[in-house]
Amino acid sequence: MTDVFTLLTLPVSSKNAFATYRGSGAVKDRSDSPPRKTPRLNTDSDSASASRSRQPSAGSTENRENTGPLSLSLIGAPIQPHHEHYYDQDSALVKRSIRVLLSRNNKDTLPATYDKIYNACRAVICVAKKGDGISQSFKLELERCIGELAQELVSEGKSEVEYILPIIEVCAWFEKQVTLLESLLAYFDRKYLLDRSSSSGLRQICYEQFSLRVLEDATIQGWVRKSIEEWVTWERQNNSEHPLRPHIPQLISRLSHHGKYETIFEDTYLTCTENFYLAESEEKAKELAPIDFLNYTLQRIKDEIQRSKDVLPHSIWHKVEDMVMRSLLMGRLEWIVNSVLPQFMKTMDVGRLQALYELFVNVDGQQVVLAGFRSYVLETVKRIVTDVERDEEMVDRFLKLKAFTDTLLTETFAESEPIPLMGPLSSINTSVNRAGSSNEPMDVDALPPPKKVNRKWNDTIRDAFSASFKARRNKPAEMIAKYLDKEMRKGQKGKADSVFEKELDAVLELSRFTEDRDVFRTFYHRQLARRLLLQKSASDDFEKAMLKKLKEQYDPEFSMGDHMFNDLSLSRDTMREYLAHIGKTTNQQLNAMVLQSSFWPFSAKKSEAFLPPDMQNELSKFTAFYKSKHQGHKLDWEHSLGTATLKGQFKNEAKELQVSLYQALVLLLFNEETELTFADIKERTRIEDGELRRTLQSLSLGKKRVLKKQPTGKDVKDDDSFIFNADFTDPAYRIHINSIQVKETPEESKKTQSLIETDRKHVLDAAIVRVMKAKKELHNEQLKTGIIDAVKSHFVPSVQLIKERIDAMVEEEYIKRRHDDNNVFIYLA
Repeated sequence: MTDVFTLLTLPVSSKNAFATYRGSGAVKDRSDSPPRKTPRLNTDSDSASASRSRQPSAGSTENRENTGPLSLSLIGAPIQPHHEHYYDQDSALVKRSIRVLLSRNNKDTLPATYDKIYNACRAVICVAKKGDGISQSFKLELERCIGELAQELVSEGKSEVEYILPIIEVCAWFEKQVTLLESLLAYFDRKYLLDRSSSSGLRQICYEQFSLRVLEDATIQGWVRKSIEEWVTWERQNNSEHPLRPHIPQLISRLSHHGKYETIFEDTYLTCTENFYLAESEEKAKELAPIDFLNYTLQRIKDEIQRSKDVLPHSIWHKVEDMVMRSLLMGRLEWIVNSVLPQFMKTMDVGRLQALYELFVNVDGQQVVLAGFRSYVLETVKRIVTDVERDEEMVDRFLKLKAFTDTLLTETFAESEPIPLMGPLSSINTSVNRAGSSNEPMDVDALPPPKKVNRKWNDTIRDAFSASFKARRNKPAEMIAKYLDKEMRKGQKGKADSVFEKELDAVLELSRFTEDRDVFRTFYHRQLARRLLLQKSASDDFEKAMLKKLKEQYDPEFSMGDHMFNDLSLSRDTMREYLAHIGKTTNQQLNAMVLQSSFWPFSAKKSEAFLPPDMQNELSKFTAFYKSKHQGHKLDWEHSLGTATLKGQFKNEAKELQVSLYQALVLLLFNEETELTFADIKERTRIEDGELRRTLQSLSLGKKRVLKKQPTGKDVKDDDSFIFNADFTDPAYRIHINSIQVKETPEESKKTQSLIETDRKHVLDAAIVRVMKAKKELHNEQLKTGIIDAVKSHFVPSVQLIKERIDAMVEEEYIKRRHDDNNVFIYLA
């Protein structure tokens, strides 16, 4: 039977201390009514249910009657609860229980049930107020227990991986016992200890002591660290899982419970990783080529990532990855890039380049990749520029390289945050094994965020192209202009307008890299004139659109194209008037184009070819008609750009030949002769020597050989003779014989370059005068800077050329040197 004192010492939180107590008659209410009996098998037969059944509802009469005080009747002799030895038995029980729980090798069982130990602790702490005794006993037993555990672990003496087993076992046992203590001694933990503000909870006290005397013990900690190191080293050396790997997560869990994971496990693991891979990097760098070393590094990273996923906490994954990469790569970045990057660039292996870049980003090696990339682009462009034998392929090679670098710029080397763990490493491995292609399904959730073009990489490409173009001044600009000429003659060839326009824009973009803008402008101007005059342009609309783009986005001086189209329009009107004036009296029809010489890049010939009388007569008629309309105008004929259509009668059939005017003049000679020597043809046509040789080559050595050359050979020599090829055949009726005027010859290119150099001298002279006139007096360096600024929209002159023109201006007395300082120039009005 429960004693009254126990009832009176229920926890203070109880609102109704007697709500659950049911005596056998010792407690009576006011009415002295007998207690109700509850059926044994009733669902409310348990004490709690019975209590609920007897609690009256709110507002009932019964509730109102039982709200007053209760009277108690005591049976037996009075009890003296506060006798000093009354709770000695409970105190001894608690102390005995603590000793049993904290004895690892003691086989004794607890001296009482959990409930009894719990209640005993409550009575000692809350009623008897003798917590100090339990506290002292607890501290002594705890110190003894931890000392025995430490001694047990020291006596193990294992330096192998197996040492983690007793560590795990001891930690697990101790944590279990602490949990039991925390439960059974709840009043000691929650009441006694926490009432003392300076004290910690029971679990914290146990763990602190355990950490201090066990996990921080130099011998034990050293063996634990050694075990961790031996485990991971064994796996790295054998490339397989250690048999005790499943116990590593348990060790991590035990150490984490005591706050020693970072200081013991993580520090040991990272230090071991660093030392292992530093040594391995040194060894492998001597054995492997850079490409093999890179692949080996990527494989090692993959292995470490997998080990981290399998065994380690997520918090250490990135640290391990970073440590592996830095240990293997530091000090070898330039060695790898200088060897590997050119290989990947040459084969345009985007996948491996991305793998290389992402790897180097994680070790702060972007600048190393950038330097290697710039070096490769610089050398490659320079090699293309200086490859004289492949000048015709120069622009195609530029475009291929530029398109590839642009792809790298927008996709591979785009600006982004440092690559997070477990994201790009999968793509790195794919790149290494599959050279940038993967058939595996893409994880949409793992897609990286959008990238933006990295300005440093963009500037690097521009600088590399611009610097390399200087390796052969003027030539890149010339070849870009000629490539555009070929594209404008060829046309779309079935391509959509947008596609063709994009291709032209890519070529125009190359022109931004050259400082020789006047060279590009001059050659484009000349080739545009040829296309328009020879009617070889694929589309006038594209020609006009190209000129508009060049004028608005590249060079305002491209406005000359507007004047050229205007001249052609006026010429067509003039020819319609002329044909209407003379009527159609012959089969021969003249089509002359009258052009203003200031807008067209052709100079008058020193000597003109000799035309047959009927041709010359047509020109004379047109000249007379034109001068009657435009008095004071002078006409100079440019026969080198003329074309003609001839009807040729061969042995088997007649053909219509579309040829240049020079080709026509030569062929017409064979109406009178069947064989002519080179000297005869030159005398009778009076065509300039170089032009005549090219003309004869096109008629006798090309694909359409209407003449035969004797003796055979690739070049036309002074003693060669030519015979009309009456046996010539061709499936087409209308035959185009190689239009030699369309393509500029090397001689013409040299002549154009010479004219450009002459024009540059005039531009520099004008700039010198203009700058000096504005400033009156300038130092030599200031004058050079002013000259470069004045002409940079056309070209960037060399220092030597500037010096030569300054000296020329001094000789011509436009400027003079100051008598006391030769480096200062004075303008002469």
